[in-house]
Amino acid sequence: MLRTLFRAGGAILQQTQRTAPRLWVTPAQQRWASSLPMNTAVLFVPQQEAWVVERMGRFHRILEPGLNFLIPILDRVRYVQSLKEIVIDVPEQSAVSLDNVTLQIDGVLYLRILNPFKASYGVEDPEYAVTQLAQTTMRSELGKLTLDKVFRERESLNSNMVHSINQASDDWGIRCLRYEIKDIHVPPRVKESMQMQVEAERKKRATVLESEGTREAAINVAEGRKQAQILASEGQKEEQINKAAGEAQAVLAKAEAKSKAIRLLSDALAEQNGNAAASLSVAEQYVSAFSNLAKESNTILLPSNTGDISGMVTQAMTIYSTLAKTTPRIAEAVEEKCDETQDQSASTH
Repeated sequence: MLRTLFRAGGAILQQTQRTAPRLWVTPAQQRWASSLPMNTAVLFVPQQEAWVVERMGRFHRILEPGLNFLIPILDRVRYVQSLKEIVIDVPEQSAVSLDNVTLQIDGVLYLRILNPFKASYGVEDPEYAVTQLAQTTMRSELGKLTLDKVFRERESLNSNMVHSINQASDDWGIRCLRYEIKDIHVPPRVKESMQMQVEAERKKRATVLESEGTREAAINVAEGRKQAQILASEGQKEEQINKAAGEAQAVLAKAEAKSKAIRLLSDALAEQNGNAAASLSVAEQYVSAFSNLAKESNTILLPSNTGDISGMVTQAMTIYSTLAKTTPRIAEAVEEKCDETQDQSASTH
């Protein structure tokens, strides 16, 4: 008898599961709940599902996953809620931005039932209610933003959507986890103007970069010229210093050589036959001077007896002898001058 009763109960349960309608299920989406089971006194609730039980038409309790016992006829499973995360496609809708641009936008809504009691008795059709709430909230949020900010602040727009939906759906026992915008379609003319704006921005950036490159190149050229002038001036300075040092050394060398020549000449004149040697030197210089006449200038002053070389030499030696007699200290002065010149040369070195 018991075996026949259980078999009959199982057949009735299977038939009920095949024929019972699903709550909130549309032909396109069947994700909200499983079939309403029949009360067979012993029920097994699947994991991540909540069965809302009514006793004599009033809410009694919510069955937890696992083994549960009900009273036949008095108790009835009225709602079956899925506690899994649910994904809802928000249909495409038109919205007007702050700068009066009409947009076509759609999205995806992710939510979960936190309170099966509120989800069962707080709203008639949770899916429809949440979908309509998402559409109206999206239109309201888009009306606060311009077209450029809609594309730049998609994350901020999604977070605002979630916050607004959760404020309204709290009484329904539903929690919106996140909202994602799928596509944003703009009118063709607006799209063309946006492309033109992008091209203008790219040209502007290219022009700015080119001008910055030209400026940097001019600065580099100016810096190069400045450094070149500085180096050239330093080179000229060093050259002048070296030239002055060379000229000073040359002057000292000439003075030293001249002092030595004067001393040697003085010593030679003091020796025997010094006058004859002086006469020979004067004669040689006289002949050399006549050989260079008229080479540097056309104006020439000649003595009356240019051909009398011996007379000229004798006259020069007479002048020398007279000067030697009248100024006997000339040699001593010359020697002192030579000594001073050598001392200056030694101190310079």
